[in-house]
Amino acid sequence: MVTTTRLGGAAALVYQELMADIADFRLLPGDRFTETDLSHRFGASRTPIRDALLQLKRDGFVDVRFRSGWFVCPFDFQRFDELYELRMTLEVAAFERLSRAEPEIRLAALDHLDAIWIIDESARETEPRRMTELDEGFHSGIVEAAGNREMAIIHREITEKIRIIRRLDFFKDARTAATYREHGELLRLLRRGALSEAIIMLRAHIEASKLEVRKITLHMMHEARLGATKS
Repeated sequence: MVTTTRLGGAAALVYQELMADIADFRLLPGDRFTETDLSHRFGASRTPIRDALLQLKRDGFVDVRFRSGWFVCPFDFQRFDELYELRMTLEVAAFERLSRAEPEIRLAALDHLDAIWIIDESARETEPRRMTELDEGFHSGIVEAAGNREMAIIHREITEKIRIIRRLDFFKDARTAATYREHGELLRLLRRGALSEAIIMLRAHIEASKLEVRKITLHMMHEARLGATKS
């Protein structure tokens, strides 16, 4: 994870584990815990625990109240809107850069993604966590292939911050099917060099995902936690 490069050793591991807990619905908005709880769980001293929590607070995932302890933050839908807008700006720029890249670079990136997304329906992934990983890989793969390392770093940070809501998306069969269909069409457009059409479709693709965010409820997250536990 990009964020943990600002942490060292045990603090980075605690950060990663707590991020995984949030993304996998083991910790939901409003859930509370103490530094002592985490110290016992991880077998770590209070210093790395506190460092990890403070970084999570800076990243907007948790907060703390005097005498109430730490808690997972409620969803900030305005923040998610802004993150999606920034993501769209970066990915449109990546599409433009990739269209100008050397053919062997562009085609190598597309060949790799074709093998994942342009496949028979019977071979498609259906498990939400794995679908999230594949979806992130598609978008980050395009950005990385565009060749701007700083752009790729920022894009990965945004990806980390919206991971939980993207995973909720893939508990819906219709959204999974739409992702395969739209990713496949985006790859075909990029291969043909139809940049304008590809950008129009990319904007619509990300906007549809952004609109789904507003439909999220805590009940949906509890159901997702139950589904993840069963799987």
